[in-house]
Amino acid sequence: MASGAALLALVAAAGGVGDMASIQPGGLEGRPPPSEASPLQALVDAAAQGATVTIPAGTYRGDLIVDRPLRLTGVGRPRLVGSGQGSVVRIRAPDVTVEGLDVDGVGGGDLGRDSSGVHVAAPRATVRDVRIERSLFGVYLREAPGAVVERCVVHGIPGKDAGEKGSGIHVWNTEGFTLTGNDLSDVRDGLYIQSSSHGLIRGNAARDLRYGIHYMYSDDNVFEDNVFERSAAGGVLMHSRRIVFRRNQFLHNRGYASVGLLFKSCDDSLAEDNLIADNARGVFLEGSYRDVLRRNVVARSDVALVLFDSCGDVRVEGNAFLGNLAPLELVGRRTDTRLDGNYWSDHDAPDLDGDGVSDAPFVISSLFDHLRGNVLAADLVAQSPAAAALGAAERAFPVLRPIEAVDHRPLARRPALPDVPRPARPGRGADPAGLALALGTLAAGVAVLAGAGRGAGGRA
Repeated sequence: MASGAALLALVAAAGGVGDMASIQPGGLEGRPPPSEASPLQALVDAAAQGATVTIPAGTYRGDLIVDRPLRLTGVGRPRLVGSGQGSVVRIRAPDVTVEGLDVDGVGGGDLGRDSSGVHVAAPRATVRDVRIERSLFGVYLREAPGAVVERCVVHGIPGKDAGEKGSGIHVWNTEGFTLTGNDLSDVRDGLYIQSSSHGLIRGNAARDLRYGIHYMYSDDNVFEDNVFERSAAGGVLMHSRRIVFRRNQFLHNRGYASVGLLFKSCDDSLAEDNLIADNARGVFLEGSYRDVLRRNVVARSDVALVLFDSCGDVRVEGNAFLGNLAPLELVGRRTDTRLDGNYWSDHDAPDLDGDGVSDAPFVISSLFDHLRGNVLAADLVAQSPAAAALGAAERAFPVLRPIEAVDHRPLARRPALPDVPRPARPGRGADPAGLALALGTLAAGVAVLAGAGRGAGGRA
């Protein structure tokens, strides 16, 4: 290992090294030109393969390429400030470890060149305990099999629209990656996984962005114990197969069309023991086949489950649906989804024989869905007692004939589900303004019921 003093002397003596050819959009950033290079470049260039290079505390301006196997370790949180022209740290050799650094992208770079705090395009890299801010992408794994990103913090560029910045951790065409314990905010998507399989994603947190996690064309991945909250969507999974979700939390995704967990053309996947709460829509399935949702808690959402008739052979079993305004929105005229053995908090049929199963099946439909499609203000009061009252009235007087699905063996009592994580935040209190608006909507709903009743009576 080289000493810090010796290495700093080498830094001081070093001039610029090499030139980088112009990069086309989608091209790979290489060695930075002398005017943009970090003074640390001399340390890296002087290190033997397999060496450990220790970076003392301090601020180092410019970009750095690591093109030989080595360990780059910061002591005292050294701060690497980029040139603003491209990626700050560029890993281009296998078996590189980067750890203990603060990286500032200064808000510069080019989305078309994937400019990042740390950009990896080589096998078996480890990025550990790195804090990245003001960078278009946080960590970018490009054809980087076996990469590990752990305990990193990425805080993107505040004030930019989602389309003007990249993801916290972006994985492209990478096999066998591991992402654990990272904290991501103010980026486009927290985790973006594209054309990358056999990954493990565990213990990450993403908030205040577009999608917490975004999958595209990626099979056989596992993600567990993550928290995705306060975004347009917690999880969006598209065109992928055999994904497993366990013990994750999808919380407080409250935009007009927000969703906790979305499946689109996502087949043979398993979601179990997750907490999906306080979302505009809890779980959304479209064009997906043979997926299983079991032992999840779906709570306090406007619609618990949105199901398109383009889905096939989906199983929803053993879940707890708690305090949702509408249990199901079925888009289309049919479904073969099997709903079996779930607990529905608004199903009040007795269990006289005490076998734990309600004595009557639960016919799943809601008048509030009908109202929402016709009364825009209904979305503003989706959490109100008025909406719950309308749902109860519709079950008593089913005059609007919504599309139905049936749970033939609904649970009479809420199941324990000990592996579902508990939310860290208390529930929201009552809102007087929302209550007043809810009462107005209740009056509108009663008028709709009365009108529908008169129409039915006239046809009789």
